[in-house]
Amino acid sequence: MSPLRVLIADDHPLIRLGVRGALERGGWTVCAEATDGPGAVDAAVRERPDVCLLDICMRGGGGIEAAAAISQLVPETAIVMLTVSRDDADLLEALRAGAKGYLLKDTDPDRLPLALRGVLNGQAALPRHLVSLVIDEFRGRDRGIPLRRRHDGRLTEEEWEVVELMAEGLTTFEIADRLFVEPSAVRQRVGSILQKLQVPSGRAALRLLNG
Repeated sequence: MSPLRVLIADDHPLIRLGVRGALERGGWTVCAEATDGPGAVDAAVRERPDVCLLDICMRGGGGIEAAAAISQLVPETAIVMLTVSRDDADLLEALRAGAKGYLLKDTDPDRLPLALRGVLNGQAALPRHLVSLVIDEFRGRDRGIPLRRRHDGRLTEEEWEVVELMAEGLTTFEIADRLFVEPSAVRQRVGSILQKLQVPSGRAALRLLNG
């Protein structure tokens, strides 16, 4: 049986070196490395690895955009995020972009080879504390609570538009497309929403507004 092949995308050389070492010790072959999202997409199309291991935040282009492109161009390749971000919005955007796993960089490196094999076998590679988030997200979609009736005057009309689209499960880029604004404008509105509601995340804002 041929060794399983993985692409590593991260803009920190020491991170790539450590991940490469852990995966090679676990029997994987690192077929390519990339330092940004576009480079990861190019390498994935060229190498067609079994798994792409992508950081979310990289200079020159992030992993979520790369995940969406790779899932379209190389659908047979499994995508797993490896990140420091514990933000629930990042997790959900990554899953919507096509990621099949979301691992934190403080994960024991020796667990990486098994975690990636698990993904190829249909297992979810998610930290335990994030599993409930995914379950709540799908339950929330079914509730369909009319958020606007909860309007208490703290949010502007533009911010309510963002809240309602967040409740539909749209990503930052999808919201931007729907509202005909730049993604940076959506992020600014989300930041204002979180500040006004004094909550740490979009998920917490939806919970508060849904009562």
